Amino acid sequence: MKSNRFIKKLVYVAIAAALFGAGSLFSYIWDVPEDVVALSGGRSDSSATGGALLPSFAGIVKSRKEAVVNIATTRVIKDRRYGSPHGQFDPFRDFFGDDFFEKFFGERPRREYKAQNLGSGFIISKDGYILTNNHVVEKADEIIVRLSDEREFKAELVGKDPKTDVALIKIKDHDDLPLAVLGDSDSIEVGEWVIAIGNPFGVGQTVTAGIVSAKGRDIGAGPYDDFIQTDASINPGNSGGPLFNVKGEVVGINTAIFSPSGGNVGIGFAIPVNMAKRLIPQLKETGGVTRGWLGVMIQPITKELAESFDLPSEEGALVADVVEGSPAEKSGIKRGDVITFFDGEKIGKMRDLPAIVAATPVGRKVKVKVVRNGKTKVLKVKIEKLEGSGEEKEEESIIDELGMSVQEMTPELTKRLDFEGKEGVIISMIESGGIADRGGLRRGDVIMEINKDEIKDKGDYRKVMKKLKKGDTVLFLIWRDGNTSYKVLTFDK
Repeated sequence: MKSNRFIKKLVYVAIAAALFGAGSLFSYIWDVPEDVVALSGGRSDSSATGGALLPSFAGIVKSRKEAVVNIATTRVIKDRRYGSPHGQFDPFRDFFGDDFFEKFFGERPRREYKAQNLGSGFIISKDGYILTNNHVVEKADEIIVRLSDEREFKAELVGKDPKTDVALIKIKDHDDLPLAVLGDSDSIEVGEWVIAIGNPFGVGQTVTAGIVSAKGRDIGAGPYDDFIQTDASINPGNSGGPLFNVKGEVVGINTAIFSPSGGNVGIGFAIPVNMAKRLIPQLKETGGVTRGWLGVMIQPITKELAESFDLPSEEGALVADVVEGSPAEKSGIKRGDVITFFDGEKIGKMRDLPAIVAATPVGRKVKVKVVRNGKTKVLKVKIEKLEGSGEEKEEESIIDELGMSVQEMTPELTKRLDFEGKEGVIISMIESGGIADRGGLRRGDVIMEINKDEIKDKGDYRKVMKKLKKGDTVLFLIWRDGNTSYKVLTFDK
C-alpha cells in the first residue's frame, strides 16, 4: 500500500515537471526579441499572454493618433421627383413622367435634402493641410474636421485627383496641430506589421493592426493602381485614414476594401504614400494634377516574350504600339522596344512606367533606355501634357478577365481602319490562350457591341465587364478588315 502511494507521488511529480518544462518551452518558442518589441513603440506584457511576448503598438498610437482626424461631409441634393429622396414609388408620376406634369402644371420646385458621408484623414503640416481620399470629400458642400481632442473645424477643398483618389483639404483657426510623419512606402516589405487608425462606421477613432499582405495590387480602380494590401481591419469610414509602419510613419492612405458583405474580410487596400507625396505640390498650387504623356501602349513581359525578344529577364515594359505624333514617336521609340529605364528610374514591371511618366513635369527632357533587337539604346524624349481625361492616351494596356486589353479609338486609327462615322474600342493586345484568343478575337479588332449594347468608349466597355459572371455567354460585334461580324465567347474563369 505504501509503495503504491509512493509511486503515485512520483507520477505527480513527473507530470508537474513535464508541464513546467513544456510551459517554459512554449514561452521560449513564442518569445519576441526585445529589439522587435522596442521598435513597435511599446512594451509587451508576458503575464497577459501566458508567457508569449507579442508586440505592443501602444506607443505608436499614443504618439500618432492625435494627427488622425474624422471627416464629415454634407452635400445638398436637389430632387424634383415626388416621393422620398430614397426613391419611394409614385405611380402617377412614374407612369406619365415629369414632362407630362410640367407641361400642364409647370415645373415643380425641386426638393432639397442633405446627403452625408463619413471618412478619415491625417494632418501633414502645421498650417492645416490634411490628406484624405477624393471620394470622401468629392462634391461636398461642407466639410467638417474633428480632431481627437473633439475640436471641430470647417475645412476647404484645396485640390483633388480622382485618378489616384487623393485629396488635400485645409483647416483654419488652428493651434498647435499634431502632425503625421510621412514615411517611405517603397521600403516596406510583405509581412511587416502595419497599424490603421480611422473612423469606421462613424463610431469614433479606432485602431486596428495587421501585416502587409501584398504590394503593387491592381484592383481596377484606375490607370495608376499600385495599392498596398493589408489584413488590418479597414471598414467604411476608414477611407482617407493613415496606415502606419512600426516606426510610426505613414506608409499608405486607407482607401478600399474587398468585401462581398460590405464589412471587413481581411482584404484592405491603401494608396502608397510616396504616390501622394508626388501629388501634394500640384494639389496645393493648382488644385489638380497635370500629368506627363509619353504616348505608348505597353504590356507586361512574360517568360515566353522574354525568350522571343532575347531578353535576359522579364523586367521592363514592352511597347505594343506607339501613338502617331506622340513624344515617343518623335524620339524614335518603336513597337517592340522594351523600356527598362525612364529618367534614371528602373522599370522593374510594366505598371511602374505609367506612374513615373505621369509624375514627370510637362516639357522636361528625359533619357529613356530601351532594349531593341538585343541591344541597348538611350533616347531623349520631351514629355508633353496628357490632355483631357487622358483615357485615349493612357500609357498602359491592362489585361482583363477575358484575356485582352482595349484602347480608345484615335483619329489616326479611325482613318487607318476605314472606321469613320462609327464608334467602338480597339483591342490593343490579346493574351495567348485566354478567353478572347480562344473565341477568335484578334489584336486590331474594333469592338462595336457587347451583348447588343453599344460600346462607344472604354467607359461603356468597363460597365459591361463588371456585369460578367462565370458561365456567361458574351456576344461581340466586331469590325475587322472593313467588315462586321459576330463572335461568341464563354466567360469561364
